Amino acid sequence: MSAILSFESTVFVLLLLVCTATYLRQYRPTLFHRDHTELHKKFLYKCSVVGDRLSPWVALGCFVMAIRVLFVY
Repeated sequence: MSAILSFESTVFVLLLLVCTATYLRQYRPTLFHRDHTELHKKFLYKCSVVGDRLSPWVALGCFVMAIRVLFVY
């Protein structure tokens, strides 16, 4: 099944995207500006902001998904 059609896979992909964008923002801050006109750069910026501001909730989501992957599958 595609990752878009499964809710669990979609959440997993979004969590990975948020964590990756937040991590990469430390090393390449020029990629993550608010005033970009390209849609994918705006989306990466918003993902990195979500990762910064909601880091305890993102960490909890990653922990829950890790437990789910380890013990449910």
